Amino acid sequence: MELLELFLKNIYLLLSAMSLYILIGLILAGILKQIIPNDFVSKHLGKNSTLSVIKATLFGIPLPVCSCSVIPLAKSLQKEGASRGAVQSFLISTPITGIDSIMATYSFFGWLFTIYRVITSIIIAIAVGIVSNIFIKPKSKPKFTLTKPKVNFNRVTFEQNCTNSWCTNSSKNNSFSIKSVFNYAFNTLFSDIAKALFWGLIVGAAFSTFIPKEFLESFFNNKILSYIVILIIAMPLYVCATASLPIAASFLLNGLSAGAAFVFLTAGPATNSVTMGIVASMYGKKAMYIYIILIAILSIIFGLLFDFLFNSIDILNTATHLEKISLLDIISTIVLFALLFYYLRKK
Repeated sequence: MELLELFLKNIYLLLSAMSLYILIGLILAGILKQIIPNDFVSKHLGKNSTLSVIKATLFGIPLPVCSCSVIPLAKSLQKEGASRGAVQSFLISTPITGIDSIMATYSFFGWLFTIYRVITSIIIAIAVGIVSNIFIKPKSKPKFTLTKPKVNFNRVTFEQNCTNSWCTNSSKNNSFSIKSVFNYAFNTLFSDIAKALFWGLIVGAAFSTFIPKEFLESFFNNKILSYIVILIIAMPLYVCATASLPIAASFLLNGLSAGAAFVFLTAGPATNSVTMGIVASMYGKKAMYIYIILIAILSIIFGLLFDFLFNSIDILNTATHLEKISLLDIISTIVLFALLFYYLRKK
């Protein structure tokens, strides 16, 4: 009975931590849909090229968007025609290297760790995007048979009959509409991610409930083993990039190496259960496996490298702090729960 209560409590805590940022991310996606030209994404991020992956990675760096807010934004990019590699690079770089995360990382660990984290996160994001573009084939487009229709060259008739995206004026956008922002954010994007979000919450809460904290302590003395344990725990768990910093700081205070803390801070925000579910739903299980395996391998490599190069440096600047759930978080949680219930029941 106590475990059930703790499980339900963890679902609430996860939802309260995510809800505000998901709602913000949905609205940001709706706004971007209104202000960005229709052909912007397809022009810059649509090709399965290294350049599109680099652009997506750099595009995501300054955005103050966390692990959950990035999901609707990534879904929006996919719908606008971004390549699978570009979307996955965006999913990695954005939550880890947002301006808010960078400043918070500095406040805990100083500039050395912060700069290392940003640079390596960019490398990881680009590597995952490039490999995904190489090994994941895009879905085949339907073939069209050529016919000889009667052509009316009257301009009005042509514009009325031409509804395909390839023959419309993609540079032309409708005027900004608040109604369209919310319609795209909630009726289009959220309905697509509702199911994956629900199961991500279940898995994340189960992981938080049934793995005892004492389990970690026995592995701290073995560096490689501690990396693997932290990786296994961090990857399915929802850990927002900024909220994960006090946890990583507490690990350091309890004897964990800085490299293992780096693994936690990289794998957690980039590969939580919700994000993995979204990647699988958008591009299939093969894309998800490539996504998580590459992040896992590269996180461990860069963690080992940091411990090798900077093992003697004390990087921890300050003590951990506790985050309190605000009234705004409670309201956002109620709204998000209502949306989840509505769309899950609708489906």
